[in-house]
Amino acid sequence: MKNEVAIFGGGCFWCTEAVFKMLKGVTSVLPGYSGGAVPNPTYEQVSSGNTGHAECTKVEFNPDEISYTDLLTVFFGSHDPTTVNRQGADIGTQYRSVIFYTTENEKDTAEKFIKDLNDSNQMGKPIVTEVLPLAEFYVAENYHQDYYANNKDAAYCQIVINPKLEKVVERFASLLADKSKHK
Repeated sequence: MKNEVAIFGGGCFWCTEAVFKMLKGVTSVLPGYSGGAVPNPTYEQVSSGNTGHAECTKVEFNPDEISYTDLLTVFFGSHDPTTVNRQGADIGTQYRSVIFYTTENEKDTAEKFIKDLNDSNQMGKPIVTEVLPLAEFYVAENYHQDYYANNKDAAYCQIVINPKLEKVVERFASLLADKSKHK
C-alpha cells in the first residue's frame, strides 16, 4: 500500500511536528501553512494573522503501520481542540485547530471522529476544529523544519514542547516509533 498524507493544524507547528515525528508508520513530517489566500506566504506574514493561513503539519504515513484514525487520536489528544484561534499562549487564526483533508474518506472519518468526541462529552466544551478541503500546502522555511530536534535547549522547547511530548509518550505509547528514545 502506498503512503497517504494528512494535514493537521493544532497550534504552533514546532509542537505538532515533534509530536507526529514520534509515531511509528510516519515517514515524513513537514511544517507549513495552509488555509489562506496568500500564495507562498512567509512565517512573518502568517504570524501577522492577516493571511488566513494556519500553521500546519503535513504528515506522510504508511496506513499499514498507523491508521488515519490513530493520527486523529494523537492530534486531538495533543492539543486543545475546544479553543477558537488559540493554543495556550499562542493566539490568532494561524493557531486554530483545523484538519485539511485530501480525500473524502479523510473528511468523513474526521467529521465522525469529532461527532463521537462531542457525543461522548456532553458536559465538556465542544470541539471547534475545522474540517476543510486542502487547497494548497506551503512548506515552511528551512529554519522551522526539525525545529525541536535542532533547538531542544531553547526556552520554548523546554517550557511548551517537552511537556506535550511527555503527555504523548504517556498516553500513546503503543503508537510510538521507538519507545526507548522517548523515555
